[in-house]
Amino acid sequence: MKILLVAINAKYIHSNLAVYSLRAYAAERVPQYKKGLEIAEYTINQPLDYVLMDLYEKKPAVLCFSCYLWNIDYVRRLLGELPKVLPHVKIWLGGPEVSYHAERILRGFPHVEGIMCGEGEETFVELLRFYHGGAGNLAEIAGIVYHESQANYWTGEHFEAQQKRRDEELGARKIRVNVARRAMNLSRLPFVYKDMANFENRIIYYESSRGCPFSCSYCLSSVDKNLRFRDLDLVKKELQFFIDQKVTQVKFVDRTFNCRHGHAMEVWSYLKEHDRGYTNFHFEVAADLLDEEELELICSMRPGLIQLEIGVQSTNERTIQEIRRTMDFSKVAGVVGRIRAAGNIHQHLDLIAGLPFEDYESFRKSFCDVYALCPEQLQLGFLKVLKGSLMEEKAAEYELRYQDGPPYEVLSTKWLSYADVIRLKRIEEMVEVYYNSGQFAHTMKLLEHEFDDAFCMYEALAKYYKEHEHFAVNHTRIARYEILYAFILERMKVSERMQAQFEKREGEAAVFRGADGYRQMLVYDLYLRENVKNRPAFAGEETVTKEEAARIYGQEAKEHKLLAGYEAYDKRQLRKMTHLERINGELLLFDYQNRDVLTRQARVCRVDGM
Repeated sequence: MKILLVAINAKYIHSNLAVYSLRAYAAERVPQYKKGLEIAEYTINQPLDYVLMDLYEKKPAVLCFSCYLWNIDYVRRLLGELPKVLPHVKIWLGGPEVSYHAERILRGFPHVEGIMCGEGEETFVELLRFYHGGAGNLAEIAGIVYHESQANYWTGEHFEAQQKRRDEELGARKIRVNVARRAMNLSRLPFVYKDMANFENRIIYYESSRGCPFSCSYCLSSVDKNLRFRDLDLVKKELQFFIDQKVTQVKFVDRTFNCRHGHAMEVWSYLKEHDRGYTNFHFEVAADLLDEEELELICSMRPGLIQLEIGVQSTNERTIQEIRRTMDFSKVAGVVGRIRAAGNIHQHLDLIAGLPFEDYESFRKSFCDVYALCPEQLQLGFLKVLKGSLMEEKAAEYELRYQDGPPYEVLSTKWLSYADVIRLKRIEEMVEVYYNSGQFAHTMKLLEHEFDDAFCMYEALAKYYKEHEHFAVNHTRIARYEILYAFILERMKVSERMQAQFEKREGEAAVFRGADGYRQMLVYDLYLRENVKNRPAFAGEETVTKEEAARIYGQEAKEHKLLAGYEAYDKRQLRKMTHLERINGELLLFDYQNRDVLTRQARVCRVDGM
């Protein structure tokens, strides 16, 4: 009997930890059924026909779909077609998107056998035994919601008659809800990454704990109050495997990694001591829980060894209280600033628009508060009203209107109109393009001086995009620079007389004034990230002559005063691998072989007297 675990991921680079965990646990507990147990992974970007054909040709007896916010629409489409081509296949669903309101989902899909609710490893093992004839009946399996036994609904009649008979028989079945599954010991789970062949060039997901100690009303993790940790000896052994295999990135899926001080310290200490300079580890943490010992440790790590995701969500105290979140923003700000000063850790801070008691102006303040912390990334997200969450229960009280289908995103609240949501959506896109990309860092920092605050800057940029219909176009990277420069020109309305002016401020690099100053800063940002050989129009004429460049590269090829590590290359190769540009009267050499680990910006050398 072939039982197929199906994962439909958002992108190819993602992997599905759940299906691999189910298979690994089952292979260990019931090895006699291992041979017929397979995994099939697809993406939501693949044609439905392709996936349908592939599933058909695999000829499974049982199909188990892992259901999440990003793939449930795709799964539903498949569920509508599968009974037509695989009429006798048994279909089961699992995952957070179907674990809540499971009865309602089964009524919509009468041909689905059942749903595995919550933690699935033990439940899946018992289902395997059932289908292989080694267990009694479905009524004895904890953690499932299922249809009672069905008739054989393909009878040899004409297709339309068969469908009608099947629908009548399926519609008459009763839905049974079994007792909930008790949480398991996390250390009993086998390590799923022993064979890395299936994970080449993909993000690795890893869990050292399950559950969450907090009760945030918008989050499903708060539903599972049974917080459990994997044995640290196992965790260290498995982390060493990733380090030895030179995995590019490992993302911990622990909801609040540092909720237990001793656990976090052990893991971070091990990573620092055994680091080989290659693997990056991603953690979601509560910044205000980080204590002095933890801060000293992580600030002493190799740049790029770990990165932190910190959910701020809002700085409105009434909002934080209402969503049952525990967060001291003043402490968060201090911690983020301390880590930023160390210069070794990428920080990703999150905000959520659409929370209770947060109107447009309140969100403006939250944005400015977090933006002032200068994280490497600022995620401006929108409330998703997840099934089973307290936010869903409070929807009427908050006058919360949201999309009927995934991702169930907010449309309006008592405090935030749909018009405001639209404005914030456009600002979000501007933040993604002009802040989170890291491609315009110096220009945007300079541009802030022209506005009351950072939010006003992105608000004005979004308005400009809308007025010039730029949102409807898929722009090239160079076009983004050109649009920003056009926006600056319109914003400033400078005269020719002002274009060459600039001023210097204490403690800062040259702060340009006038259109040409901003143009030069855009050119600087461009070459910091990209070794562009076809000079874009906005950059103007070459600032370094061919003769000047030939002289500099010829001398550098002999002496290597600026480009240590390039000794094996001649002057022509050096010219291709670097870039010379004159910015604000200074001749700069951009070194692309040596980049900042956090920003990916090239090392910049001043060329003096060469």
